Amino acid sequence: MPLPKHLVRSRIDTPLGPMTAAASPLGLVGLWFDDQRHGPAAELVEGWSLAPDHPVLVRTREQLAAYFDEASGAFDLPLDLSHGTPFQRSVWQALLALPYGATCSYGAVAERLQAPQAVRAVAAAIGRNPIGIVVPCHRVLGANGALTGYAGGLHRKAALLQLEARAH
Repeated sequence: MPLPKHLVRSRIDTPLGPMTAAASPLGLVGLWFDDQRHGPAAELVEGWSLAPDHPVLVRTREQLAAYFDEASGAFDLPLDLSHGTPFQRSVWQALLALPYGATCSYGAVAERLQAPQAVRAVAAAIGRNPIGIVVPCHRVLGANGALTGYAGGLHRKAALLQLEARAH
């Protein structure tokens, strides 16, 4: 499902590069690095109202800062994941259950969803995760523990895992 045309947005600077955060009346809809694959089209983002003082976007900025400062690994934000397919939403919900500092394989996520044959579909849904870092797709590794796939770039995935390993 496409993202709506009427969202609010804000820019957030992080140690891994600038991000765009977007919110709907229900909560955080997206958090994307500027050069991220599968992010929204620039024309769509430019149509969203700039609202850096929006409460959800302020909380997102504060909680991301705490995460990168290794002060907190927990996010307590209202999330609006309604713009994915039912299968994508189930995968994203499974990611939210991954503990801070832990990792698992794509196959393990498929097993949790009782769809062990759907590893590729799980990987595709993870790649389309609209709320990077907060919905921790970076914690999912290849079956052999290798860093595989991350829409924000493998260098960022490695950095996020290193940050969590230090703080854990």
